[in-house]
Parts: sequence; C-alpha cells; structure tokens
Amino acid sequence: MNAKRLIFVAFASVILSGCAGIEPPNPDDVVRHPFGTEAVKVGMTKNEVESLWGKPDEISIVEDKEKWKGPREVWTYRAQASAIPVDAGYLSRTKKLYFDGDNLTNIGEGQ
Repeated sequence: MNAKRLIFVAFASVILSGCAGIEPPNPDDVVRHPFGTEAVKVGMTKNEVESLWGKPDEISIVEDKEKWKGPREVWTYRAQASAIPVDAGYLSRTKKLYFDGDNLTNIGEGQ
C-alpha cells in the first residue's frame, strides 16, 4: 500500500509542477495590449500573425496577373470598434493581409 501511495504522490508532484510555470496574463497588460492590437509586419509567417491576431474572419484567394505572378491568400480581419480614433490594429479598422506562400507580403485596409 505504501508503494502505491508513494507512486501516486510522485506522479501528482510531477503533474502539478509542470503547471507551475503557467501564469495567467496580468490584467494591466491585457488593458495596455488587448488581443488584436499588436503590430503585424511584412515578412511574418502565418503562424506568427495568427499568434498575435488570432484566426482571420475570412480567407480568400486573389489573382492579379498585372501586379504579381501567382495567386495570393488574403486574410481579412474585420474592425471590431470603428469609433476608435487611433489605429489599434484590426480592432479599429478592417485589415487585409496578403500572403505569398507562408509569408506576409502586404498589409492593406478594406471594407
């Protein structure tokens, strides 16, 4: 019986210590940097953009042979609060992000 108890305590300690490093975000940090306001930059990968702004509201494919060789993937993030007077990422203005392959190549504004 003691061996089972010792194994249980050891197992519980390992599980609980693994969670010790996870901390919830500080409320002040969330107010200063709300989700969707961190700047995305040309050259970022799709994963990097998604980690900052989350999943896009819409994904589409566009082709314009006069501007670029092949099709581009366009991610659209719709404005959440258009009354915000400053550019706060896609929260204040609808953003269209253009990807060639896995990399962000252009950032535009749209409806």
